[in-house]
Amino acid sequence: MMDTLQITDLKVHFRSGGSAPIRAVDGLTLSIGPRETVGLVGESGCGKSTVSNASVGLIAPTSGSVRVLDTELAGADAKTLRAIRVHAQMVFQDPATSLNPRMTVGAAIGEPLLVRKLARGVALRTRVAELLEEVGLRPEYATRYPHQFSGGQRQRIVIARALALRPALLVCDEPVSALDVSVRAQIINLLVELQSRHGMSALFVSHDLAVVRHVCDRVAVMYLGRLAELAPGDALYARPRHPYTRALLAAVPEPDPGVQRAKPRVPLTGEIPSPAHPPSGCRFHTRCPIAIDICRYEVPAWRVIGDSQVACHLA
Repeated sequence: MMDTLQITDLKVHFRSGGSAPIRAVDGLTLSIGPRETVGLVGESGCGKSTVSNASVGLIAPTSGSVRVLDTELAGADAKTLRAIRVHAQMVFQDPATSLNPRMTVGAAIGEPLLVRKLARGVALRTRVAELLEEVGLRPEYATRYPHQFSGGQRQRIVIARALALRPALLVCDEPVSALDVSVRAQIINLLVELQSRHGMSALFVSHDLAVVRHVCDRVAVMYLGRLAELAPGDALYARPRHPYTRALLAAVPEPDPGVQRAKPRVPLTGEIPSPAHPPSGCRFHTRCPIAIDICRYEVPAWRVIGDSQVACHLA
């Protein structure tokens, strides 16, 4: 069966004046199958948001391939990109900046349908009311403006707008990080329910491993523009193979003090290197507690170990 999203050897480099290019993404391969949710995790600045933007054609790759439902986005013309965005929609991090403050909620949700000439008049208003109810909001809210809603309600509105065209792929870029802790679980549960109900595939980008564990079928761990590990969610949390994955998991706080004290500590030294001047060999070797000589000069091959795929000489 055809993958909903297929990314192959994706590179996205940004140039700034005469300096070395910023290698935000530097050779990433990832696929998402029908009805599958894949989490993409890593520290800030590792390239997660660049991958999510490239997945819906908002950023043009420097090289490599990005295919949505077997349509190539790399190098695609404006007509092709407009056509594919019916099938690939995005939920951004901050709902306050995702909505036009001068448009009513109903106009914002209905805009994709109106632009695509899929509904108008009574049919459009009916569809907007259905979408509001689907995300847990009242239909009469359609006449209100974004500033009249809380952050959690605004994110529900953004999700309703993304669902308007019934996409095959939903890309969520840190969809709850700008929200209060009290409403994060509600939005996460809503996304899980909608993804299951509509049979969508999803790319879920986050730095919160606890959230990703609840949402995703597989988890991809990203470091400095490349994947370090890819595994089914249960396998990754039970048996992390890459030392960077182990460090990320060790940093997740546990609500039980006894469990927290028993967790292994994985010390990381130093800062994340600049993506303009990444280290040779394994990019993690400058901070890795178990690095040996080969890690400093040889790029680790992508290997299959059990249920996991990992780029590490010592996995």
